[in-house]
Amino acid sequence: MTDALGPDAHVAVIGGSAAGLSAAETLRRRGYAGRLTIVGAEARDPYDRPPLSKQVLRGTWEPEQIKLFNAQALACLRAEWHLGVCARSLDAEGRSVLLDDGRQVDCDGLVIATGVQPRRLPFGHELVGVHVLRTVDDALAMRARLRKARSLVVAGAGFLGAEAAAVAREMGLEVAIVDPLPAPLVRQLGPSVAGKLVSLHAAHGVNLHSGRVIVSFESAEGAVHGVVLDDGTTLKADAVLVAIGSEPAVGWLEDSGLDLTDGVVCDEFCLAAPGIVAAGDVASWPHPDHGRLRVEHRLNATEQGAAAAGTLLGDRVPFAPVPYFWTDQYDCKIQAYGRTAGELDFRVVAGDLHGQRFAALYGDGAGVVGALTWNMPKMAVTLRKSVVARSGWGLVS
Repeated sequence: MTDALGPDAHVAVIGGSAAGLSAAETLRRRGYAGRLTIVGAEARDPYDRPPLSKQVLRGTWEPEQIKLFNAQALACLRAEWHLGVCARSLDAEGRSVLLDDGRQVDCDGLVIATGVQPRRLPFGHELVGVHVLRTVDDALAMRARLRKARSLVVAGAGFLGAEAAAVAREMGLEVAIVDPLPAPLVRQLGPSVAGKLVSLHAAHGVNLHSGRVIVSFESAEGAVHGVVLDDGTTLKADAVLVAIGSEPAVGWLEDSGLDLTDGVVCDEFCLAAPGIVAAGDVASWPHPDHGRLRVEHRLNATEQGAAAAGTLLGDRVPFAPVPYFWTDQYDCKIQAYGRTAGELDFRVVAGDLHGQRFAALYGDGAGVVGALTWNMPKMAVTLRKSVVARSGWGLVS
């Protein structure tokens, strides 16, 4: 540990999920002995979010199984916890955070890890059966609804919507996905993989309504029972999941003076202002290989939380990870490294795009910038090396 934070210092972590917990753990592991305060909006111990749209929604896991740390590990952080409390505002120059219960947290170092919040439709969220999926409580409420429902409509064909649709089909529900884009995850993975996802969901009986948007709900006695699309189609819906993306949770920072162009804008060290760092879904930073990024994936939260804590401890190491994400849908595991979005070349290097297993690389013409595998997890690790080395695209075969 450097002298950047002495034994009388106070570090506050705003956000009690993966990024915030990683920052807190890194501080203690590297010898920070000062005061540590963790503020979390949910009245729960920190937990992992990816299982919410899969194991928790399906009912194969309960909330106790997704805790990030056990009681002993949490105690080792020697932190003051304020759970079920939100930050209301920040005085960045004074590094002072006002909480919504009226308390004020003054600190020497601040970690902003407030994540994102789900976007909502401008109508219908007051109806029983209309859900978003961000928290454990969201997942449990939706699970209870699906167990009584016969039909689900998912608004949005991104990671969350596609995973939830797969779970609902496995539970035996009639499922439809509605999205304005031509295929699931086309922006994130490109047209080739998106086309395969169309076939995957169709093969499992999902009704895809691509190029369409929801314009209204039909309801009775305060509960949803139908969805109306912009082409006049009406879909049965005992339940609706609104999964149309998310927005950085930065409302409490509006008067702070921080740059909130896309989340909390940081430099290459995750530094947003003197003594203030950001990490996880809320943080935007310049990656040396991929330009400015804001990554909403689980591994990035952990890695960036650790990097942000390192900056508070005096490190001057640019945060330059190889981005990684995965999604599980039905019996398919898709894993990706690097950049897979945008106008990129795409080349299958193992298996068959039309079969059950394949591996592919993405290139920008000059070199490899991304890799993806479909049910080939060992190959994913191998292809990661090509992304790290930025292998020449002309050498890919």
